[in-house]
Amino acid sequence: MGEKQYVKFPQEVIDEYAALGVDLPALFSAGHLGTRMGVEIIEASADRVVGTMPVEGNTQPYGLLHGGASAVLAETLGSVGSMLHGGSSKIAVGVDLNCTHHRGVRSGLVTGVATPVHRGRTTATYEIVISDEDGRRVCSARLTCLLREVQLPAAG
Repeated sequence: MGEKQYVKFPQEVIDEYAALGVDLPALFSAGHLGTRMGVEIIEASADRVVGTMPVEGNTQPYGLLHGGASAVLAETLGSVGSMLHGGSSKIAVGVDLNCTHHRGVRSGLVTGVATPVHRGRTTATYEIVISDEDGRRVCSARLTCLLREVQLPAAG
């Protein structure tokens, strides 16, 4: 945890943000909360975002993966997909998150895969499937983000 993460982005996306002087890995990281929870983004594009999170350190009192931890992973992955869909002129702001928890996990690593359900001009909705190391579904989530225009600072 806390180590530099390397995310795979399509080259055209890297070029678009680099032209604006934006560090994509920093912009699309899991943030401070995700770093504390060990979230790592493995692959990222508007079509598919993949990330992992350890169960250890993210459990509730019964020793099972905390549902809130699954929600953090889901919102992180769906937000990254939404921002990549919106492009450099928009930011994604989560407005609805729904999580259904199917089974408990006590150890190992969970993997989340976010895929688009809807990609519009003002909203983006992603389905996120979180699975355990045996490929069994742990959580199904859906995130809708509002895509807001970036407010550039006034010249002067």
